[in-house]
Amino acid sequence: MWLLLIALFGLLVPNGLFIYWLVFEFNGLGPALENHLALAFMLDAALVTVLLCIYFARSPIGTVKWPWFLVLSLLGGLGFSLPFYWWLNRRRNGLPRAA
Repeated sequence: MWLLLIALFGLLVPNGLFIYWLVFEFNGLGPALENHLALAFMLDAALVTVLLCIYFARSPIGTVKWPWFLVLSLLGGLGFSLPFYWWLNRRRNGLPRAA
């Protein structure tokens, strides 16, 4: 249950801010790519996503395969995809739920 709550928070709060920015304040990719802090966060998120995809491909945590983690990451970011992917695999394997 906690994993779902964390995933819901990750989907609504950080991605809610992103969707708001995309709809109301988006001025193209140029300003975002010129901002060094924003660029560092984008590169960091991309690197972590790639590393986690490689890890999940080599050491699966359940029956839901790593491409689904990538899809979830692209749809909702790491704050959503990691807890939701973990919950999906725990649910489908009948393993004990995380506290």
